[in-house]
Amino acid sequence: MFRLLNIELYKLSKNRASKVLIITYFLLLSSIALIAAIKFDIGPIKFHLAEQGIFNFPYIWHFNTYVAAGFKFFLLLVIVSMMANEYTNRTLKQNLIDGLSKKEFILSKFYTVILLALASTLFVFIVSLILGLAYSDFNSINIILSDLEYLIAFFVKLLTFFSFGLFLGILIKRSAFAVGAMLIWYFGEKIVYGLMRFKFFDSKVMADKVSQFFPLESMSNLIKEPVSRLNAVKSVANQLGENFQFDYAVHWYEIAIALTWTAIFIYLSYYLVKKRDL
Repeated sequence: MFRLLNIELYKLSKNRASKVLIITYFLLLSSIALIAAIKFDIGPIKFHLAEQGIFNFPYIWHFNTYVAAGFKFFLLLVIVSMMANEYTNRTLKQNLIDGLSKKEFILSKFYTVILLALASTLFVFIVSLILGLAYSDFNSINIILSDLEYLIAFFVKLLTFFSFGLFLGILIKRSAFAVGAMLIWYFGEKIVYGLMRFKFFDSKVMADKVSQFFPLESMSNLIKEPVSRLNAVKSVANQLGENFQFDYAVHWYEIAIALTWTAIFIYLSYYLVKKRDL
């Protein structure tokens, strides 16, 4: 495992674009802390976002993982370009000539995907812990350790997303087209959902039950939007006659669906490399 991972890390260290993207990604994750500095003073109205409870334990695990997941496209570019470079620079063929099996080649890419997802999760954990200890109104150990399943969901979400990117990178061989294919797939899922919602089922519940098995939708379902959990938002909603009743929990079957897609993407990646004449 470590031998294969070292090979990929060496390739990444020699790729300037990948290094810039990775550094930019982690800087953006760090920028979550800047949310604490957002203040609005409009006459007698003083609004400080950090005082709205977004950094309170255990809510911070939900909020920060949701926000951090929005930056995952930077690492997607790293992964698809990593595969594109294998074909462009013919390093894939050279690795096979040097004795690396096709299975080991795919495993080396998958280990890199796991490492990037794990490093991201650990980084978000550290940033969130620091912000929570600085701003949270609740600092007992039991509360701090509550809702840590959002970090697990975050890791699985990144793992599945990056595995999808790896598969598209191998399938298409060009990073720009692979990213384009991801966007087309995204809009395709939305179109199919709309057809199910308004034409085939005429029922949001049924459309949601089917769409939860779509690749990108399964990733999205892992961490639901957290804003409506804020007391300030609930208060405004109540004044407008709205009553939010959402399920924010991380469910085991949602993780199972996403991990199943991860296995499918990695298997298809191996199948493509195995069957192609390289």
